[in-house]
Amino acid sequence: MPGPRLKQRTATLAGVSYTFNGLVDVLAKATPLRSGDQLAGCAASSDAERAAAQWTLADIGLDVFLEELVVPYEDDEVTRLIIDSHDRTAFQKISHLTVGGLRDWILDVAAGPDAAATLASVAAAITPEMAAAVSKIMRNQDLIAAARAMPVSAAFRTTVGLPGTLATRLQPNHPTDDPRGIAAAVLDGLLMGCGDAVIGINPATDSPEATADLLLLLDEIRTRYGIPVQSCVLSHVTTTIDLIGRGVPVDLVFQSVAGTEGANTAFGVDIALLREGLAAGRSLHRGTVGDNVMYLETGQGSALSSGAHLGMGGLPVDQQTLEARAYAVARDLEPLLVNTVVGFIGPEYLYDGKQIIRAGLEDHFCGKLLGLPMGVDVCYTNHAEADQDDMDTLVTLLGAAGVAFVIAVPGADDVMLGYQSLSFHDALYARQVLGLRPAPEFEAWLRGLGMSDAHGRVLPVDVDQSPLRALAGA
Repeated sequence: MPGPRLKQRTATLAGVSYTFNGLVDVLAKATPLRSGDQLAGCAASSDAERAAAQWTLADIGLDVFLEELVVPYEDDEVTRLIIDSHDRTAFQKISHLTVGGLRDWILDVAAGPDAAATLASVAAAITPEMAAAVSKIMRNQDLIAAARAMPVSAAFRTTVGLPGTLATRLQPNHPTDDPRGIAAAVLDGLLMGCGDAVIGINPATDSPEATADLLLLLDEIRTRYGIPVQSCVLSHVTTTIDLIGRGVPVDLVFQSVAGTEGANTAFGVDIALLREGLAAGRSLHRGTVGDNVMYLETGQGSALSSGAHLGMGGLPVDQQTLEARAYAVARDLEPLLVNTVVGFIGPEYLYDGKQIIRAGLEDHFCGKLLGLPMGVDVCYTNHAEADQDDMDTLVTLLGAAGVAFVIAVPGADDVMLGYQSLSFHDALYARQVLGLRPAPEFEAWLRGLGMSDAHGRVLPVDVDQSPLRALAGA
């Protein structure tokens, strides 16, 4: 795009003037420090420049975001989706606000009695860039308080995102997709009260035959024990669409998505294909309490890692703004589950525990502000400057913020994907300390088997005496 469309903005702080080249540059420089923006060359060069950018951003009117686009409309279908689906009528309620004014309004509403309904009423009026902008000038406690005030729920066989609940994805990955190893991990998770969001396997291969075998295994477990859960094998959406056509028992349709057309192309998808997956999943009518059939994963840095992160004027867009744009794609698909895999891509994008924690809170807040049942994979890679104490901190903060679900794997160590997440015990800890319960349909099943008490707390179970004991020898 030509330079004239980039409006320069100048701010003076402590006698030093800082110039920002368009909204893209302001957003990038205002972002709390993270290694991915340094890698892309768009991060603020100092704390002073970051503060100046945040002051500048706070004074920008929300209407500017509808005219000064971050990624060109004519070049990017995600931008076209954002602008074409924007609710101008609902926007009238907040159109007079600046970014700073939006922050104050959100926090004022969040402290009031009708917070959930009021914030939901403007979800379609807020673009991802507006959500990203306001998150950049919020403290962690602001992100937590605001997110807690806007629960977003969705349903298939269980209902996720209800106030006072914390659901979990039971992730029984295995390096060779060995059915016995997967069954053992499923048993371990179920005995710990996990799996109410989904029992979801990352397959070691995207072979349609292997994917079908795993789907049949999970469906057999679910039906044999009458478990009110949904299953998913996280294969490419085209594989899943093909298997639906073959009559394989598919509950949820999975796909990784990103915030630019180019990044989604790198994933092998576009919006039309994703909508085809949604229609295929719904055509099976397998849900019992709802028809939200999509499971979508995102992560800060995905566009940068595929070289699809440039915006207006050829300037790099910061990774958090691009992450928020991925939520526009997700919102279009009315998903059951969306989660940011917050520390998975590596320290090149989120260097240490502090950056991972901040990114997790930002992603969760932005997703819920845009109307999504937002979850987080609380995770890191072994070469990041992070450890399990950082994950304990993040899951506690997210639980307080009302996260819809988290991901849990045996021993917090995913031996197939090679990264660290949460364990089943970590999910129990969060529920116990924060007074949270499983999804109601799943909790009723646990209680019916004597695996939880009337307060939703999971009880110790002797595997040999458990109704699930046959899984141990699967």
